Amino acid sequence: MAACFSPEKKANSPIPAALPEASVAENTPAVLTKPKSRWILASWSDLPGFHADNFNEAWVAWRQNCARNLQSAQTLCNHVKRLEGQSSESQKNWVMQNFQPYRVESFNSTSSPANGLLTSYYEPVFEASRTAKPGFEVPLYGLPANLKSRSPWYSREEIAKLPAAQAALKGKEIAFIASPVDAMVLHIQGSGRLWLTQKDGSRIQIRLAYAGTNEQPYQSIGRWLLEQNLTKDATWPGIKAWLAQNPRRTNELMWRNPRFVFFKEEALNGPDALLGPKGAMGVPLTPGRSIAVDPASIPYGSAVWLSSNGPQTTLNRLVFAQDTGSAILGAVRADFFAGSGEAAGELAGRLKQDMKAWVLLPR
Repeated sequence: MAACFSPEKKANSPIPAALPEASVAENTPAVLTKPKSRWILASWSDLPGFHADNFNEAWVAWRQNCARNLQSAQTLCNHVKRLEGQSSESQKNWVMQNFQPYRVESFNSTSSPANGLLTSYYEPVFEASRTAKPGFEVPLYGLPANLKSRSPWYSREEIAKLPAAQAALKGKEIAFIASPVDAMVLHIQGSGRLWLTQKDGSRIQIRLAYAGTNEQPYQSIGRWLLEQNLTKDATWPGIKAWLAQNPRRTNELMWRNPRFVFFKEEALNGPDALLGPKGAMGVPLTPGRSIAVDPASIPYGSAVWLSSNGPQTTLNRLVFAQDTGSAILGAVRADFFAGSGEAAGELAGRLKQDMKAWVLLPR
C-alpha cells in the first residue's frame, strides 16, 4: 500500500489570502507551565506556513479526537463536526477565532529552548503465512498466558533459546514472516499490516496491533552498530545494508535489543483501512496528521502546529497529539506518523531533524 500522508502543497499551488489575526484576550496568560515544558504566548503570524496548510486533511484527525465523546470537549466537538466538509479557509478562520497559539519550549535549553527533535514512524506491510513453511519461518506472537508470572519476562535471546519460553508461546503464533529483521521492524514500530493468501487463493490484509511487551528495556540496535564502529549509517536502510553484508551476525544484532513485542490481530475493513492503528490516546492515528509526544509536555488530544525544515522533508501543518512511545521523551519532541507502506517506511527510516511546536489552546 502506498504511503497515505499528504505531500506539501506544490510551489505553484494557489495560496489563500491571509486571514485576519485574531485578537488576544486581555486576561490571556503570557506563560503556561507544564511538568516538562513551558508554553510561551505566540501570534498566528509566528506559525510557519500556517495559511498554506489544507485544514480539510487535518479535520480527519480532529474527528478521531472527538470520537472519544468526552463531556469536557462536547461543545468544541460540535463545532468540529459542523465544520466538516467546509472549506479549509472556513475551518482555519474558526481555529484562529477560538484558539490561541503557544510556543512549546524546554526548561533545560538556554541557547534554543524552542528547538527539538522530530522523528517518524509508520505501519510496515509484509507478506505473511498463517503456518510456518519455507520462506515464512519467523513467528509473530500474541500474548503468552504466563506473561505476568515473571517480570521482566524472557528476553529476545531467551525466547529464541530457552524451551520454557518457547513452550509458553506455543500456539500463540498469529502468522509467520520471512525475516527476523522485518520482525524487528514490526516490534520497533509497534504495529503493522500483513498480506495473507487464503486457502482459496484470495488475498486479505490484517493489522497486527500492539498488545504488550516482555517488559525488557528497549536497546537501539542502530546505536550498538555505531558504538562498535560497524557502520556510519544507523538508519533502517543502513542497518539492512550492514546485515546483507553480515548475515551470520543477524541474531547477534537482534539480541542486542532484549525487548520483545506481542501483538493482537485486527480486521481491516472499510474506512479502518485508511487509518492507522490506535495510539496511546485510544483513537486511530491519521497518516500525516497524528504525532506521538511526551504527554508530560504536550497532553493527549492537543492540536499542535508542527514546523520542521530539514534534509528529509519540510512539514508545516496542523497535527494532533494522539500517541506516545518509550523513546519519545522531552519538551519539544514528536514522532510523526507517516502512514503505511514502503514510501512511509522510507521517510520514517531516515527522518531525524529539528522541529518546533506550537500548542493551539482553546480560548
